[in-house]
Amino acid sequence: MLRVVLRASVVVWALLIAAPVRAADEPLGAPFTAGIINPESLKRVTDARIGHARALLDAMLAVKGRRTLANTLRPYDDLLAELDTASTTGRVLSTVHPDAEMRQAGEQANRSADALIDEIRLRPDVYDALRAIPLEGATAETRYYIERELRDFRLAGVDKPAPVRERVGQLRSQLTAAMNEFQRHIREGGRKVVVRDPAELAGLPEDFIARHRADASGVITLSTDAVDARPVLLYAASDDLRRRTYVESQNVGYPQNAEVLKQILVVRGELAKALGFENWAAYDTASRMAGDPRTVSDFIDKVVAASAAGAASEYAELVARKQQDAPGAPFNAWDRQRYGELVRRANYDFDSQSLRPYLPFERVLNGVLNLTSTIFGVTFKRVSVPTWDQSVLVYEMFDAPGRPASQGRLLGRVYLDLHPRPNKTATGAVTSTVRMGVEGRQVPESVLVASLPGGQPGDPGLMTHDEVRTLFHEFGHVMHRVIGGHQQWNRLSSVSMERDFTEAPSQMLEEWIWDPATLATFARHYQTGEPIPATLVAQMRRASEFGKALDVRQQMVFARMSLAYHQTDPVPLDTTALAMDIHRQYLPYPQAEGSHREVQITQLANPGYASTYYAYMWSLVIAKDMFSRFDRSHLTAPGAAMRYRMTVFAPGGSRPAASLVRDFLGRPFDFTAWQAWLNGDSSASTPTQSAGRRSPPALP
Repeated sequence: MLRVVLRASVVVWALLIAAPVRAADEPLGAPFTAGIINPESLKRVTDARIGHARALLDAMLAVKGRRTLANTLRPYDDLLAELDTASTTGRVLSTVHPDAEMRQAGEQANRSADALIDEIRLRPDVYDALRAIPLEGATAETRYYIERELRDFRLAGVDKPAPVRERVGQLRSQLTAAMNEFQRHIREGGRKVVVRDPAELAGLPEDFIARHRADASGVITLSTDAVDARPVLLYAASDDLRRRTYVESQNVGYPQNAEVLKQILVVRGELAKALGFENWAAYDTASRMAGDPRTVSDFIDKVVAASAAGAASEYAELVARKQQDAPGAPFNAWDRQRYGELVRRANYDFDSQSLRPYLPFERVLNGVLNLTSTIFGVTFKRVSVPTWDQSVLVYEMFDAPGRPASQGRLLGRVYLDLHPRPNKTATGAVTSTVRMGVEGRQVPESVLVASLPGGQPGDPGLMTHDEVRTLFHEFGHVMHRVIGGHQQWNRLSSVSMERDFTEAPSQMLEEWIWDPATLATFARHYQTGEPIPATLVAQMRRASEFGKALDVRQQMVFARMSLAYHQTDPVPLDTTALAMDIHRQYLPYPQAEGSHREVQITQLANPGYASTYYAYMWSLVIAKDMFSRFDRSHLTAPGAAMRYRMTVFAPGGSRPAASLVRDFLGRPFDFTAWQAWLNGDSSASTPTQSAGRRSPPALP
């Protein structure tokens, strides 16, 4: 029987919203899940939103006489709000819902809503209506919105001849279908690693071994989900187990996605040509902070050069350590994490397993909630609303009582789906904003999906520090999206900012997990309650310097891959061969034969990234620069954080990102703080790699 697991108040919500209603008529705080209990109701709700969007479009185009913000921009923005919510509702449920028919219905809803968005972008009558709005007397934010929309219409091809627009529409439909297929193969293509000898698990944490018992035939089965693969690659003494886990993890979605990726690249190439661009990379970067592929390529080259000496030094230490175990043996890709851990133990007196008992899931979750409450002036309340699985936690976020003019107002709602389960996307963490938010009209709602330990009876969910970083990173997205979702217009929320900036706020929040004072507020031993020793934190910070340059190089492999894929003729392109070649150029150890990493990089099928994987490092440069304005000796003090909230979060997407950064820094951003961090400056913060949505793959 088709159903979702609903919390106690589902019946109440179902009665309140028994049938789909227009967004403007919905209660301000209504959850996006209200009334969705099976595939039929999901279709009914999303079809109603799409239908209302069409009605708003017709009404806007029927206006006679002078166009105004009220009769043109308001219905236009409202119809986009309806389509955004319908699309993201479908996309989220297609990736997390336990029922196959619900996932299929979600994918269809996502396609239907996106199809109408693509159609609207190609309609000259809509473009002309927006262009006819007089801007005299409009706010700077409204003028920026209209000008940006008109630019995006032109980038979509609205000014092309009718036959070209028709072809562009067909290509976009093909592209959406192919991207959905690519993501589906990753979601449903998880692989298994079979262990027949328990001795192969030597070196793995005891709680990991306890969770993976042999079946009746004596076989232990491990998954390629990060929650299994990450510990194996980090701790397993068995070279063969690490090799098999690495290769299987690289092949999630293979072989199907090898062909689908080619389809995506071919369609994007034809689209770019139809729109007047040399290739998709040129089209894709036109609306980013970078502006063009040459700037991106130069940025990648600069990062690669800056990390060269450090990467060579780190590799020499890794090789030397492996030679102690296996004299004369080559160093392989599946050795990277294991021997990085062993070098830290031997040379920096730090064992990452020693942290895990102090990082049980519940304490870490409370830690991120309490920290963001303290520094950003908000409060969280656990609530019961309809969800798709009983493990999903829902919190409402409020302005802290006492803030001027806030009166504890509801800022937004966040859904936390944090543990792995069958048929749930498990290749990384992602934050999706289902409702962008409009001040006084619609409350922002975000869904954070990850695959973290815990969630099972008796399992404390002991986390690695990297998993803690993942949670903090994604919560940075949540704070940015919710606080920035209170603009006059839906499409001025934080979601609409340039994509090579949007990782910066999430990377910023990672900084706090390296701070001893912050860790002391939540990192306590899961059995004794003992706070994490300050000496252990100091060891962790010192050890974290090792491997930083190689991690930067690995990110540049992905950055160059995504750019090169979209600058090369896709028809003869061998995507695996090109990926292997770039790996050889940037990393000193070979990629594993038989691996096809490109087929499971979700960003390649994400329109927000596609050719622009560089955005993670570009954002990190900005994040390091902004973090230089904080007092590292007292990071939990709300002063700088509140100024950051008001200067960077609160404006949402109402201004260009460079302008917001300049307001916070008092100047344009530069490489100085990032370079200091890369070179191990003790005054700089220490995280080694971002892990977020669009998050870079967690595996090496």
